[in-house]
Amino acid sequence: MGKRIDGRKDDEIREIKITRNYISHTEGSVFIEMGNTRIVCTATVEDKIPKFLAGKGSGWITAEYDMIPGSAPRRIIRPQTVGRISGRTHEIQRLIGRSLRSIADLAKIGERTIWIDCDVIEADGGTRTASITGSFIALFDCMHSLVDKKIISEMPIESFLAAVSIGIVDGNILVDLCFEEDSKAQVDMNVVMNSKNELIEVQSTAEITPFRREDFDRMMEKATAAIAEIIDIQKKTLNKSL
Repeated sequence: MGKRIDGRKDDEIREIKITRNYISHTEGSVFIEMGNTRIVCTATVEDKIPKFLAGKGSGWITAEYDMIPGSAPRRIIRPQTVGRISGRTHEIQRLIGRSLRSIADLAKIGERTIWIDCDVIEADGGTRTASITGSFIALFDCMHSLVDKKIISEMPIESFLAAVSIGIVDGNILVDLCFEEDSKAQVDMNVVMNSKNELIEVQSTAEITPFRREDFDRMMEKATAAIAEIIDIQKKTLNKSL
């Protein structure tokens, strides 16, 4: 096990900083920093639901994700300028929404939508996984606010939720890749799990060369340990356990 670009061990996650109540206009908001990846996550309540849920007594959680123009070394063009969002953006916001819905009882939300917005202000790898980790805190605070205000009767969230990136770089399995590591990874993986040690989503790709089942199993083992560590940080941040 050697040292990495930023001095971490192969199975070491980047330092995580979480600032709650970062935006005053929303029911839940978080500024999350994972190394040099920095994202603002907000949770906003809207008293309406998608048409396909009409009359079903269920709420909805959905997400939007974007990177501000100066978040990467080369300026990112705003979606409204080009007239559409990119396929990557669409994929990531669907992942965030799916992940959050998996740990909530939507019937307890009532007929309302929780909008999760993730705005990347600095990208250094792992933006989608950091967005999920931060959005969970924003969603938790949002739901807690609705319970306190007696808008809903009980907490809809059933477990904690976190995600981490992992990959094979120069033959080594590295946890929580920064951009430089991710850009040259032979294998790239994103893992989403809850605090019940259950998998929610695994995205795994051979970027350069195929990889063996043994490599996959080793990556999953290291990702599981890293996510447990991240969830522990979430619990300490919220001072709660589900």
